[in-house]
Amino acid sequence: MEIQDIICILLYMAASVFFIMGIKKLGRADTARQGNLMSSIGMAIAVISVLISQDVISGGLIGYGIIILAIAAGSVIGFVWSRKVEMTGMPQLVALFNGFGGLSSMLVAISQFCALKGGSDKIGTDAFTSITLGLTIVIGAVAFTGSLIAWGKLAGLKMFKKPINIPAKNVINAVIGVIAILGIVLYTIAPEDGLGLAGILITTISSLVLGVTMVITIGGGDMPVIISFLNALSGLAAAFAGFPIGNTVLIVSGCLVGASGVILTLIMCKAMNKSFASLLFKTVKKKSSAASGEHKEPKSMSIEDAYLILEAARSVVFIPGYGMAVAQAQHAVKELCDVLEENGCEVNFAIHPVAGRMPGHMNVLLAEANVPYEQLKTADEMNPQMANTDVAIVIGANDVVNPAAINDESSPIYGMPIVNAYEARTVFVLKRGQGTGFSGIENPLFTNDNTIMIYGDAKQTVSQLVVEFDND
Repeated sequence: MEIQDIICILLYMAASVFFIMGIKKLGRADTARQGNLMSSIGMAIAVISVLISQDVISGGLIGYGIIILAIAAGSVIGFVWSRKVEMTGMPQLVALFNGFGGLSSMLVAISQFCALKGGSDKIGTDAFTSITLGLTIVIGAVAFTGSLIAWGKLAGLKMFKKPINIPAKNVINAVIGVIAILGIVLYTIAPEDGLGLAGILITTISSLVLGVTMVITIGGGDMPVIISFLNALSGLAAAFAGFPIGNTVLIVSGCLVGASGVILTLIMCKAMNKSFASLLFKTVKKKSSAASGEHKEPKSMSIEDAYLILEAARSVVFIPGYGMAVAQAQHAVKELCDVLEENGCEVNFAIHPVAGRMPGHMNVLLAEANVPYEQLKTADEMNPQMANTDVAIVIGANDVVNPAAINDESSPIYGMPIVNAYEARTVFVLKRGQGTGFSGIENPLFTNDNTIMIYGDAKQTVSQLVVEFDND
C-alpha cells in the first residue's frame, strides 16, 4: 500500500468521525451550529481526500482546475443563497438541497458508465457494481424530481394550488418501477455495449418520471414528512454511489443521512397518527371546509384588552406555526417572552413536530431568536400542563391545535396528536384572517368560548403587546 493510499484512508476516517459527531450535535438546538460546522469540516476533508487520491481525475492540472472552479462556484452560490433566503423559504431550500443531493449521486453513477464506455478500468463490470450503479440512478432520480415537486408545493406555485389526482396511481407507479428495474437488468447483462446504454437510459428516464408521479398526488400538509423521506433517499443514493467507486466516506455519510432521514420520517408519521404507507400510496382528498354543527362567529379583542389579560397571567404557553414564519415574528415573540418573565410569568413554548413546512421548522426559528432551549417543549410535555395554563397564545398555527382531531371522527385529521390549546383558561389566536390551515380544514378552536381572535400581522400584534407592557 502506497503512502498516498494510507493518507486517503486516514482522511476518510477523519471525515467520517466529523460527520458522526456533527449529526449527533445537530440533535440539540444549543449545539446545532457546532454540528453544522463539524459536518462542513468533514465534507471539506472528504473532498480533499478524493482530490489527493486522483482516482477520479485523469486530466492532470486541467482536471484539478475544473474541480476547484466548480467548488468555488458552488461555494459562492451556496453562501449567497443561504444568506438571502428568508426563514419562510427555508423549507423550499431544504427540499431543493435534497433534490441536488439525489441529482449529484445520479450523475456520479452515469459518469461511471461513461468512463466504462471510454475504456476505463477503474470500475468493474461485475453484477454487484452494475446493480449498485443502477440503484443509485433510480434512488437519486426519484429524490431529485420528487424534491422539485415538494419545492413547488411548498412554494405555493399556481399549478399545485389544487389537489392533483392520478387515476390508478399505485398501478402506474408500480409499472414505472418495474421498467426502471428492467433497465438495470439490461445494463447488468451487457454494461459495455448498446444494450447497457439502453438500460441506463430506460432506468434514468423512468426513475425521473417516478419521482414526479409518486410525490405530485401527496397533499401539501404532508410535505414535512415527504421532505424527511426525500432526505433519506438522497442519503441512500449517496451510499449506493460509494460502492462502485470505492469511496468509503460516501458510503458512511450516505448511510448516516439515510438512517437519520428514515427515523425522522417515522417520528413525523407518528406525530400525524398516520402510517408512511398511507401517505405514499393514498391519493390526497379534496380539502374540506365545511364545519359540522352550529356555526358560531369567533370573538375578537383589541390589543389593549388582550394586554390586561396577559398582565394578570401567571403562566403563558406560546404555540407557534407557519404564520409566525410568514410574519417573521420570532424576535418580537422573544421580546414578549422577556417582558412576561419580568412580570413574574412562567413562559414556555409548545412545539408540535409537524408545525411549519419542514421538520423542526419552529425550533429553528425560535433558536434564531435566542429563545432558551429549555423553554422549547414538545406537545407531549406541555399537554398535561395545558389545563393549568392561564393563556395559550397560538401564533399562525392551525391544524396542530385543531380539536377536531380529538372530537370529530369524520375529520381528515381525526386521531392526529395535537397541542391541547383548547384546554387553557384563555386562548389568544393571532391570525391575519379567518382562513383555514394548510390542509384546508376548519378549526372549531376559533369559535370556542375561551378563544379570542386577534387579527392582523403577528409581528405587529406581538410588538404592540410589548409596547403596552413598556408603557405600564
